[in-house]
Amino acid sequence: QVQLVESGGGLVQPGGSLRLSCAASGFTFSSYPMSWYRQAPGKERELVARITSAGGSTNYAESVKGRFTISRDNAKNTIYLEMNSLKPEDTAVYYCNVNRLRTYWGQGTQVTVSS
Repeated sequence: QVQLVESGGGLVQPGGSLRLSCAASGFTFSSYPMSWYRQAPGKERELVARITSAGGSTNYAESVKGRFTISRDNAKNTIYLEMNSLKPEDTAVYYCNVNRLRTYWGQGTQVTVSS
């Protein structure tokens, strides 16, 4: 069965950096686009970044452009989200996502940006 396991979250000061990982299994990873979403308390889940199956094209939410970078390693069945210049408004639970017949989510990893 499809499994997505996020890791790498934590507490970081404003201006700091974090790298999130999402390990995937149970499907042909290299055939599917992958995405990162986030959900802050009291807000709806929003798309942060998306990457095509081969990694040749990426898209970002306006709020993270120039600060976040999505990438993937198809040999390791893993996607990454490099987050730089973090702001308090980036505080959220971050989820990876794949659409394969239906939508699958990981359990999420908490990112807290605070001094």
